[in-house]
Amino acid sequence: MTLQELVHQAASLYSDKIAVCFDECNNQPPVYYTYKTVINAASELSNFLLLHCDFQGIRAIGLYCHPGINLPSWILGVLFEITQDDVLFLASPLTFDPSVVEIFVALSSGASLLIVPTSVKVIPSKLAAVLFSHHRVTVLQATPTLLRRFGSQLIKSTVLSTSTSLRVLALGGEAFPSLTVLKSWRGVGNKTQIFNIYGITEVSSWATFYRIPEKTLNSTLKCELPVQLGFPLLGTVVEVRDTDGFAIQEGDGQVFLGGRNRVCFLDDEVTVPLGTMRATGDFVTVKDGEIFFLGRKDSQIKRHGKRLNIELVQQVAEGLQEVESCAVTWYNQEKLILFMVSKNDLVKDYIFEELQKHLPSHAIPDELVLIDSLPFTSHGKIDVSELNKIYLNYINLKSECKLNGKEELWEKLQHLWKSILSLSEDPLRIPDESLFLNSGGDSLKSIRLLNEIEKLVGTSVPGLLEIILNSSILEIYNHIVQTVFPDEDLTFSKNYATKRKFSDINQETSGKSLHQNSVMPLNCDKKINAFIALSRGGQILSVNTTRPLTKLGHCPSACSSDLISQTNTQNVESLNPPALSGKSKDPSCVAEFFSEEGTPVIEAEKMELCVRWMSDTGKCVDASPLVVIPAVDKSSATVYIGSHSHRMMAVDLYSGKVKWEQILGDRVESSACVSKCGNFIVVGCYNGLVYVLKSSSGEKYWTFTTEDAVKSSATMDPTTGLLYIGSHDQHAYALDIYKKKCVWKLKCGATVFSSPCLSLTPHHLYFATLGGLLLAVNPATGNRIWKHSCGKPLFSSPRCCLQYICIGCVDGNLLCFTHFGEQVWQFCTSEPIFSSPCTSASEQEIFFGSHDCFIYCCNTKGHLQWKFETTSRVYSTPFNFHNYNRSDEMLLAAASTDGKLWILESKSGQLQSVYRLPGEVFSSPVVWESMLIIGCRNNYVYCLDLLGGNQK
Repeated sequence: MTLQELVHQAASLYSDKIAVCFDECNNQPPVYYTYKTVINAASELSNFLLLHCDFQGIRAIGLYCHPGINLPSWILGVLFEITQDDVLFLASPLTFDPSVVEIFVALSSGASLLIVPTSVKVIPSKLAAVLFSHHRVTVLQATPTLLRRFGSQLIKSTVLSTSTSLRVLALGGEAFPSLTVLKSWRGVGNKTQIFNIYGITEVSSWATFYRIPEKTLNSTLKCELPVQLGFPLLGTVVEVRDTDGFAIQEGDGQVFLGGRNRVCFLDDEVTVPLGTMRATGDFVTVKDGEIFFLGRKDSQIKRHGKRLNIELVQQVAEGLQEVESCAVTWYNQEKLILFMVSKNDLVKDYIFEELQKHLPSHAIPDELVLIDSLPFTSHGKIDVSELNKIYLNYINLKSECKLNGKEELWEKLQHLWKSILSLSEDPLRIPDESLFLNSGGDSLKSIRLLNEIEKLVGTSVPGLLEIILNSSILEIYNHIVQTVFPDEDLTFSKNYATKRKFSDINQETSGKSLHQNSVMPLNCDKKINAFIALSRGGQILSVNTTRPLTKLGHCPSACSSDLISQTNTQNVESLNPPALSGKSKDPSCVAEFFSEEGTPVIEAEKMELCVRWMSDTGKCVDASPLVVIPAVDKSSATVYIGSHSHRMMAVDLYSGKVKWEQILGDRVESSACVSKCGNFIVVGCYNGLVYVLKSSSGEKYWTFTTEDAVKSSATMDPTTGLLYIGSHDQHAYALDIYKKKCVWKLKCGATVFSSPCLSLTPHHLYFATLGGLLLAVNPATGNRIWKHSCGKPLFSSPRCCLQYICIGCVDGNLLCFTHFGEQVWQFCTSEPIFSSPCTSASEQEIFFGSHDCFIYCCNTKGHLQWKFETTSRVYSTPFNFHNYNRSDEMLLAAASTDGKLWILESKSGQLQSVYRLPGEVFSSPVVWESMLIIGCRNNYVYCLDLLGGNQK
């Protein structure tokens, strides 16, 4: 800003005052000018401090090319019209930059500065008495949190009363209270001037100001908009930029602050260009030239698949008449907790009802916690860590408040069971033997039941998730009783129930012990088939074939005559992934691709899908297909898949004709695995058996008994031919199907739901458990190499490459480890990850889905490349493949639970096509040539043709 511009701006504010210019460089005394002559004098002076003078004294209103003055203190002194008669309260500690403003405003005007002991500050009633009764403070600069700590009654009766000494109240450092709340705080006839001041430490503390007009404070009209940030202080530049980095005059964006003639040095900076703008991390909306605060970047969360600003929840709650003050936290990135200081004895149900009238469903808090007062930091802001401690103590004590005994536990467990399974209208008692999964539950609902039970009893219940998935409601109840009422006797034995359950298994197997003798010799060593096998996640094995996969329609990065697996790697650096940004527009056809410039790329559909064939399996198909293509005659390629109807099927890939069906002992959710020789298919079953079937006929060759359901899919070791699989009996097994024996058995400490992953170099085997453990095991001996506790259940299967291993967790994180067990990075989504990761052919990209309704692509450093918003949760595993119609293009197939199949361009996430199946989808897609195979919960397995492509 030039001196002329500065003077003209000053003249518009103080047209009847006298201007004063002071030449700092030449140490000359003040020279007084009128506004008409000051511009002429400008040519004679090098550095100017422009002041205004009236009968009450001299006060600064601007600065021109003067680096040595703290600008906010001079400017605010003018705005607040500070005189030597004022008393300012030093509310900020010396470690908080607003304290500099408070000190220099007082020193520059001759006002008094009140400093009180910390012991007084922490007691609101004492502090109010000291400030407004004993010392009659006239100017208070504080955070909204510090003001809220007085409570609405004390604010109205003392701080902002009719007779208060407080002339100026300036609130900053946090989101400004809503006008509704602000009006409720003011006593009748209060004349305190109230300012919203905004800025960041990195740019000289305060940068903008806005005085709330008196007519606004006195108006009875309802105002939904927040209080605006107002106008820049002299010498300050304010810009609002969109996600592309362009300044905007209307709409939403991030605030950037800077100065024309001053700079601030951060960290190790030694030079900073004039005009440098600093990102604030604060999001605002610009409307009709006015700027309104929306929230901090770290206050923007994704909850139930939708974006939410938690400060909005706090403002709505604070606007309720019964609420004295409140705060909202995103506890462990899992639960939205509302902490509330109440004016009276509140009924929580009433508060929730009121919140539901003003907030969307995804913004309703998970829990409401009543507290006596809000904790705050030494800087006067909400102490989130202290609130987390309060909540932790609250849930630990809650069981005493909620449960009066085992009988009440039983009743509330029945209520939760009905509620989560949508049986709330059913007046009948749930039968003791009812199983959660058989009653309509699924994996996600089981997580909900777990969270609700732990909320009910007020503590975590170890091992409960596995009990929910495998046991009756009575066994679930008994398991909870053991934790909550440890001194009580149980009336039901879980061990007995387990033995009873599996004693009824049809004894159709010779595999009952760890070491079983082969009943019949097998000559498969003399008859080894050459084939290619494709399974979920883009896993491709080429066994005993010398033909390159490129000739057969797939193009992985390497090929060998014995076996190939996509195991090329990139070095993984220990870097933290950046925070997500941006928002897709149309969830059905838009991806966010984050280029180096951070610009989202939008693309339209370019491919069509049509049904080639569909095959009826009799019941839901949750298993993923296994596709086996003989190297000699690819036209005889076969799809192997099981369903809830107990059927295991072999279907011709090209025609959809059923080659054979085999009825197993219970439902099948495990995906099939092919043996090294190609003559057998191995699949797990709900009845606790692992079936080995002849691939040509479906005839049962051997079955192995575990102690519980087998939903894990087997993995084959191409070096030894051993099959590895996990069970809900908490064990991992290595099976030699040729000798019909179990080579080793490892206790994993919790249910093994997901599929094991094998690394050839180093030769490690990885298992994940619902207890949250990731285990590295020696494939030859079953000895544990290392383990890592992820803290939350692992439904996702691990995916390994030469130098790292990735897995998704229920806490919403994708975790990356080295083969030595060292965690390298984690990438955070906002909802559980059940989807297993898959990698690109070069393994420079990792793809996975989340329950937050997004498909993600990260690089090997854990940095987001792009994300694509679907219309429902993504449970299944994506499949990366070459466009059959254009060999130089890589595509990604993924499915959301609402039945939609999404075909995306792998590098950018651009949508190529979307197709809706007539049922929910938990199965993962597999692609061969131009055909996509997937199971659906409408009882069918589908094969779809991918038509067209991205032609240039």
